[in-house]
Amino acid sequence: MCGIVGIVGKYPVNQSIYDGLTVLQHRGQDAAGIVTESGGRMFLRKANGMVRDVFRQEHMERLQGNIGIGHCRYPTAGSPSSAEAQPLYVNSPYGIVLAHNGNLTNSEQLKRELFETDRRHINTRSDSEVLLNVLAHELQVENTLKLTPANVFNAVARVHKRCKGAYAVVALITGFGLLAFRDPNGIRPAVFGQRETDKGIEYMVASESVALDVLGYTRVRDIHPGEAIYITHDGEFHHQQCATNPVYTPCIFEHVYLARPDSIMDDVSVYKARLRMGEKLAAQIQRDWPDHDIDVVIPIPDTSTTAAMQLANELGLKLRHGFVKNRYIGRTFIMPAQQMRKKSVRSKLNAIDLEFAGKNVLLVDDSIVRGTTSQQIIQMARDAGATKVYFASAAPPVRYPNVYGIDMPAASELVAHGRSEQEICAEIGADKLIYQSLDDLIDCAREGNPHISEFDTSVFNGHYVTGDVDEQYLQALENQRSDSAKSGGKSSSMNDAALIDLQNAD
Repeated sequence: MCGIVGIVGKYPVNQSIYDGLTVLQHRGQDAAGIVTESGGRMFLRKANGMVRDVFRQEHMERLQGNIGIGHCRYPTAGSPSSAEAQPLYVNSPYGIVLAHNGNLTNSEQLKRELFETDRRHINTRSDSEVLLNVLAHELQVENTLKLTPANVFNAVARVHKRCKGAYAVVALITGFGLLAFRDPNGIRPAVFGQRETDKGIEYMVASESVALDVLGYTRVRDIHPGEAIYITHDGEFHHQQCATNPVYTPCIFEHVYLARPDSIMDDVSVYKARLRMGEKLAAQIQRDWPDHDIDVVIPIPDTSTTAAMQLANELGLKLRHGFVKNRYIGRTFIMPAQQMRKKSVRSKLNAIDLEFAGKNVLLVDDSIVRGTTSQQIIQMARDAGATKVYFASAAPPVRYPNVYGIDMPAASELVAHGRSEQEICAEIGADKLIYQSLDDLIDCAREGNPHISEFDTSVFNGHYVTGDVDEQYLQALENQRSDSAKSGGKSSSMNDAALIDLQNAD
């Protein structure tokens, strides 16, 4: 889960890319970076930290040019080292920088191919560097000094044939223009828009439409699965389907948790999808628990608020905001170690006792992943005086690892893995647990766009839409990325200067 931005403008784009990244900050708080181009030179600033902390006045002044890309990151494949902050750069051919949201499922195979056949060296553990070098090799195969849109689309078509997994990409090719493309399943999101200026049309690509809204761009549409768009320095817009058999299977977890509610993804309003999740949960309670004794509905801020609001409305119950959130604590399930997650939950939320005292409360959350947060929040509700604590999840049980760019790789760390719903209820300490059904969740998202054939629901049912994920792969992934592996692993000590040979805005 990362955020990507790309802009081809008529005026300097440094501030616009910065603003776009701040809007997408929820997609990654580990690192941020911007690359711009002017006069055939690229200018870079990237580092670990939040967007507001990475960029200072002196950095922004050095990010010159009317074209550029940006990225905010949290680590899935690779390490949290600043060496793997994006965008990433390769000097041949042309000079290319790339920012990537997602995760390649065949990166190890590609690394071998790049070394043995393409004669390219991978300097980090990041699958984004692998993807960058595959793209660079395929552009080099075109063997031309002057890239045409046809050359670019031919290269992307070969990238699709080689790369498996999830990827939404923006890339800047020095002297030519901006390229954006999406994997043939459309797992990770990408949208583009445009705005009129006195000098002509400007174009923007982003992970979520909200970034376009904030900057005054009109949303045109989502990039289709397998499609590439190419915008030249002069603002010529080109697009082409580059995959042989694209299938629309976006990640449904974007609607559950990842995306902002004010975004539209694949023509589906995230806000409306979450309203429907609340309606479906309420219908389930009315059907299976008609004599409930719930006094009040309390959302766990912030993602679940929309669903909780609609659930309470459907049941004719009061909705109360019983938890106050500290806005300066990051999302707990994407934190790198269990100990840090446990410590942060109490710092992140504080209960308002009068909303709990003597009441039977229904807590509503978007999902339950590791269970650590849910367990502590339920205990907080009891400590605040709740008589009974019921818990509802707007998503089904998360029983399987995610391999497409969300940091929940180890099955053994998922509270629902190998447990029944009754056992999960006991594990998190609730008096009753209500889960959304998978069919209902799919209906909530699909209602907005009936053209979506299916969603990636792998974390709920273990069906991986790319068809290349087996038990051996999942075990290897767990060995690499579980909490125990992370705590014992070593981060790369290389710095940006050792990796990137371009004009650095530091």
